[in-house]
Amino acid sequence: MNETIDQIITQNLKNEIETCGKSKTDIAKAVGVSKSTISQYLSGRAQPTLATLSRLCNYLDCSADDILGVKHIYDGREK
Repeated sequence: MNETIDQIITQNLKNEIETCGKSKTDIAKAVGVSKSTISQYLSGRAQPTLATLSRLCNYLDCSADDILGVKHIYDGREK
């Protein structure tokens, strides 16, 4: 199945939020958006801006790679 980047971001964000155990209200307050904005992110109707993504990652203690679904493959060479 080919997922779009929006679907990947939505699913990964859902996973990170479930893992952190915080409410949508707490997360919204911490990152400076409304609870309805968090709900839109989780439903896939909206995607966070880069600034909001950065704040989400800081609050959720994860990397942007975790949310964006970036996979690093290291083959022994420095990048």
